[in-house]
Amino acid sequence: MTAESDEFAGAVAKDSRLGSRAPGFIRKSRLLHQSWRVGVFVVGLAVVAGGVVLLPLPGPGWVVIFGGMAIWATEFAWAQRVLRWTRRKVADAARAALDPRVRRRNLLLTTAAALALAGLAGCYLWQFGLDTPWADS
Repeated sequence: MTAESDEFAGAVAKDSRLGSRAPGFIRKSRLLHQSWRVGVFVVGLAVVAGGVVLLPLPGPGWVVIFGGMAIWATEFAWAQRVLRWTRRKVADAARAALDPRVRRRNLLLTTAAALALAGLAGCYLWQFGLDTPWADS
């Protein structure tokens, strides 16, 4: 093991505590703690709903959704588990994307798609030119 992986393991172990991260004075009072949890849930729900709205629109929909999940993860163990699972999957995908064979395949597919689009655009321009169909004058 390297010193880098030891640091990462220590950070994960320190962060592995599930449950509420509310300040101590809030956790002491049951009513205050329940109010805090409701507030965190409502704020997280608003952020997740905003992310869902941004999915079909131009904007960082998934980033906003995961931001809402991070807000929920400050208070709810289920959200912490979902975020850990997501982090693991993203790390695995990033590691797989760095594999030279996968990178080569992705570059070839991207080049083929770009050439196909350029060919289609060329055919369209050859057939119709730069004039738009609605500009007959």
